[in-house]
Amino acid sequence: MKNYILLPVAIAISTATFAQEKMKHEDTEFYSPVPTVVTPGKTNADPPSDAIVLFDGKNLDQWVSTDHPDQNADWFVHNGIMTVNKKAGNIQTRESFTDYQLHLEWRIPKDIEGSGQARGNSGLFLASTGKGDSGYEVQILDSYKNSTYVNGQAGSVYKQYAPLVNPNRPPGQWQTYDVIWTAPRFNEDGSLKSPAYVTVLFNGILVQNHSELKGVTKYIGLPDYYAHGPEPIKLQAHGDNSKPISFRNIWVRKL
Repeated sequence: MKNYILLPVAIAISTATFAQEKMKHEDTEFYSPVPTVVTPGKTNADPPSDAIVLFDGKNLDQWVSTDHPDQNADWFVHNGIMTVNKKAGNIQTRESFTDYQLHLEWRIPKDIEGSGQARGNSGLFLASTGKGDSGYEVQILDSYKNSTYVNGQAGSVYKQYAPLVNPNRPPGQWQTYDVIWTAPRFNEDGSLKSPAYVTVLFNGILVQNHSELKGVTKYIGLPDYYAHGPEPIKLQAHGDNSKPISFRNIWVRKL
């Protein structure tokens, strides 16, 4: 009985092996479509040829006020660096995006004071879905020898996922985020079709690995989704009393 059961399997394996042997190497090679040529920057921080430069150290032309999108962003620009103006509130990009690759560099002041969440707090909102702090946030914070809740430290998806590791540099040094963002999709009736995903490299180290977001960020309560389309990228002017942080070399590639 066992021989009868194994016979069809043996025939299938033999047939597959014969088919493989009859194939030519050309059968698994294709030549179109040819990938678009993109010239990389001189360093990983420099924008590639197909990037949209959101901040080049000269001006805030690509940014507006979040609460007043008809007004230009009013943060400080000096010596190629953009620094938060807490009185002016959050800023966001003029353009809206769906899926993208983002590079951003940020720096906590060397003489930062405070502790926990009141120590260089800001946020990168991958899609700004309204005024204030509405959207999907990757936390920015001094998490170098600074204890706080782990899903609120730097590199976390705020109030959702802690970073896989803590690669923070000390205050006064530049930190980098490289982000792959896949926006959520919604059905015609507004229900969720597919969730958002984010991958984050923090100082070149993976801290979010294709994390599936549970919805928009909420300081109090559980995250949830509501229908929206392409949205701006937002930077937060947090209301804590610590000294404001700075940014440089911000660019994005649409995917």
